[in-house]
Amino acid sequence: MVLVSGFTIVRNAIKLDFPVEASIRSILPVCDELVVNVGRSEDETLALVRSIGDPKIRIVETEWDTSRRNSVLGDETLRAMRACRHPWGIYIQADEVLHERGAEELAAAIQRHDGDPRVEGLLVRYVHFYGGFDTVATHRRWYRREVRAVRLDPALDIRPYQGAQGFRVGPEHRKIRARLTAAEMFHYGWARPAQALREKRELGRTMYPWRDADERKPLLAWVPGIRAFTGTHPAVAQRWIAPRRLDPERVIAPRRFRWGFLRYYISGAIERMTGVRVFEFRNYTLV
Repeated sequence: MVLVSGFTIVRNAIKLDFPVEASIRSILPVCDELVVNVGRSEDETLALVRSIGDPKIRIVETEWDTSRRNSVLGDETLRAMRACRHPWGIYIQADEVLHERGAEELAAAIQRHDGDPRVEGLLVRYVHFYGGFDTVATHRRWYRREVRAVRLDPALDIRPYQGAQGFRVGPEHRKIRARLTAAEMFHYGWARPAQALREKRELGRTMYPWRDADERKPLLAWVPGIRAFTGTHPAVAQRWIAPRRLDPERVIAPRRFRWGFLRYYISGAIERMTGVRVFEFRNYTLV
């Protein structure tokens, strides 16, 4: 049986209101160890992670070089990967929660594909919450799938790519060869309370200075493809969600048409008719 590591990074989880405890708890059942890279924070993030109290958790205390802007996330994710002891790793970000109905399937897929060297990673499906816990964003700028289980053999040189959304192989950044699974990752980054979204925008000025962070723009702009969510949230996320459901400041701006949205309407129509998402960005190659 192949042993599996989990790994994640987090800093200022309380200030930014990340569901990091739920994130960690969601992958603990399918990991034999879990490495948490905790950056020096301005709040009690380290104490929060320690309070989970699971013996499988191994904390690596670090100092993040935020002057490296977006690349610091990849650097610190790589540091967490390199601290893992087992052949495979399951990665989760601090604003993501793995749904329990697919966790065992992800673990089984690792065991099933371990003997096939063509498979370097495994994909999970994404549900992106936007503006709360009852609406999701679906147009093609919101990735449908991403690699969240990878081989950790140093000889393969699999490494985080750019802001650690996904992974690539080697210094040439070859796309990782991956198989799709039925596991679902719930992404709550844009569902957090308004205060956390304001903190996110402030952080973005440092991490992503090339983005437009105009204070006059709404925290949650209207975008095409917003849908009602009718499913169930992960069980481990319920306690985090409950006190954050109602926030009068967390409001999606009124619908506003822009000519640039036409491409999303067209690609969305094609996807509904054919199942194909045109112009989809992928960090991976399906095998």
